[in-house]
Amino acid sequence: MQESTLTTYVASDGDNLAIQDWPLDPGTRLRGVVLIVHGLGEHAGRYDELARRLNDWGFAVRGYDHYGHGESGGVRGGLPSDQRLVEDLADVLGSTRRRLDADTPLIVLGHSMGGLVAAHLVARQLGRVDGLVLSSPAFDPGLNAVQRLLLAVLPSVAPNLCVGNGLDPKWISHDPQVVRAYQQDKLIHDRISGRLARYIADTGPQVLAAAPRWEVPTLLMYAGQDRLVSPRGSAAFAQAAPARVLEAHCYAELYHEIFNELEREPVYARLQSWLERWFA
Repeated sequence: MQESTLTTYVASDGDNLAIQDWPLDPGTRLRGVVLIVHGLGEHAGRYDELARRLNDWGFAVRGYDHYGHGESGGVRGGLPSDQRLVEDLADVLGSTRRRLDADTPLIVLGHSMGGLVAAHLVARQLGRVDGLVLSSPAFDPGLNAVQRLLLAVLPSVAPNLCVGNGLDPKWISHDPQVVRAYQQDKLIHDRISGRLARYIADTGPQVLAAAPRWEVPTLLMYAGQDRLVSPRGSAAFAQAAPARVLEAHCYAELYHEIFNELEREPVYARLQSWLERWFA
């Protein structure tokens, strides 16, 4: 199996985005390309196990670090413009698409905030996506009363002020090794700006409003015991989107990072089955 490669992509405004590629071994039939969109505070390098599994199934994998995350440029947790995250995804998606044959499927897989950004791109039709996989998407961040009050004030008076995001790593997985690795990862941060918080809070309702008109084949998988985003958002999307394009599964006992849980094999099996159904 080939090693992953790390390169730099220059976004439309000149900022550098870190790109990580997991290519297939020479001679392996390419079934498609999966573009991974990571969550708040983390980076694409955490998805190595998922990428390797996708490689085994015949899919090349690409991931990138959001602005202000991982090895990309920008203020940690910052957001220079309201639409920066979805515009960067559209940029990377378009660049990736131009490297492929016209008939090669391109699937976007987004986790948590990355799932929200990926769904936002599909809702706005900012690029051709052949399939969408959503892992515990942040359609409903589950804000408490104090957080709602801060969100009503902070983005207007100090949109670039970055504060702690309040996420407790112990709730990402039941696997203590995953939690420990997360806590020790130097590329992970806990910063979030007022503008980024507002983007997350405002975009979820927009995606849910677009759900009844969904046209892209989508696999939605989410954690029933999620304490980092509310499962209500995913349940609402599952109820609203057309059944002919949506397959939805709630894993009742899992925490937020369903691909990194102790009981993750059923999650991987479901992903493999869905990919075989749509991209044989």
